[in-house]
Amino acid sequence: MRRPAAVRTVHAVMELPHEIVEHYQAADEGTRLTEASGRLEFVRTQEIVRRHLPAGPQRVLDIGGATGVHAAWLAADGHQVALFDIVPEHVAAAGRLAAGTPGMTASLGDARELPVPDGSFDAALLLGPLYHLTDRDDRLTALREARRAVRAGGWIFVAAISRFASLFDGLARGFLFDPEFRRIVSTDLTSGQHRNEGDHPHWFTTSYFHHPGELRQECLDAGLNVLDVLGVEGLAGWLPELAEQWDDPVNREVILQAVRTVESEPSLLGVSSHLIAVSRTPG
Repeated sequence: MRRPAAVRTVHAVMELPHEIVEHYQAADEGTRLTEASGRLEFVRTQEIVRRHLPAGPQRVLDIGGATGVHAAWLAADGHQVALFDIVPEHVAAAGRLAAGTPGMTASLGDARELPVPDGSFDAALLLGPLYHLTDRDDRLTALREARRAVRAGGWIFVAAISRFASLFDGLARGFLFDPEFRRIVSTDLTSGQHRNEGDHPHWFTTSYFHHPGELRQECLDAGLNVLDVLGVEGLAGWLPELAEQWDDPVNREVILQAVRTVESEPSLLGVSSHLIAVSRTPG
């Protein structure tokens, strides 16, 4: 027999390392995803989620939803979206957006301990928490917490940054010619632990970068059934000249189809800067 749903007793929200907070205070995540450099990631994330999320109103938990860029379109699709984020400034911005977006709410919350009843959602998005949970136990806790909050057979979409993201970004933007950046890349490739100790602009912030197989295994270890691990941007994400083609609907579809063609090709998954594990809760 299934145990009665109960709201968890939540302790104080964890304070993020200052460099992570400062990084997101300096850069608007919603703007990044809708500008040229992030449009491919945004559109591909939408289509991957929409491809699997059932039609009709679903109860969606947006964990680490930042300023609400994904919650807004999910609500516009007719879903009921509850966003939680650990950064107060993000929650405030998402709250302002939610005020004019029917079906959307925004609250402060830690991905590892959410104030929601067991099985109270049909689906969950973790499109960011795993980036900055640098300890494996914390990542597994967040994944298990999403599993707890989603009903049996519900969907969970988990994003991660590729282990090879800094290597390719460094080549594409010239950072790799800096010895300090090469040192960062070497650590990324060896351990997945990304540290920008010099606080250099555009070198990202304290993070964990997943090997594609590792993302799958962590989801499995958290008790999720993994349907697929998909590359979000593919090679197209590293070709800035494609931005000139994006506004043409025909050319945009050519770009998207090229990415879809290899989205689940195991030998090419690491080329994408972002990965999404499409999973379901047991049931």
